[in-house]
Amino acid sequence: MDVYTGLFVSAFLSATILPGTSEVLLAGLQTQGYDTLSLWLWATTGNVLGSFVNWLLGGYFLHFENRRWFPFRHDQLQRAQQWFQKYGVWSLLLAWSPLIGDALTFIAGVMKVRPLLFLLLVTLGKGLRYALILGFISGLMM
Repeated sequence: MDVYTGLFVSAFLSATILPGTSEVLLAGLQTQGYDTLSLWLWATTGNVLGSFVNWLLGGYFLHFENRRWFPFRHDQLQRAQQWFQKYGVWSLLLAWSPLIGDALTFIAGVMKVRPLLFLLLVTLGKGLRYALILGFISGLMM
């Protein structure tokens, strides 16, 4: 597996309910001299597609909410739905956030957010986050 595919997989998994640290890998690869635009593209694409999996799961797996293995507690889902209803679809620009991002993308599926709008907003937020990380690392390397 080449480094870009590895970054894609790391970013994809980081966006799902599985823990991940794609930012650390991204920064490490940039310091090793890999192409910044390619790093941004692969990380952003993987992370957005991982979030889309959450969206799909939210639309389908909610009826399993009472199962032990379900990744979110009932109170977490209710808080996320209330927050999402209060702030609306624009809250998806915060899907990159470590504390609420996975829940937001899952709730967006529960709330039946249109897929193209979902992908646009999540891509904007996550793409900007990765661009800021790469810019920060680039500034440190100068």
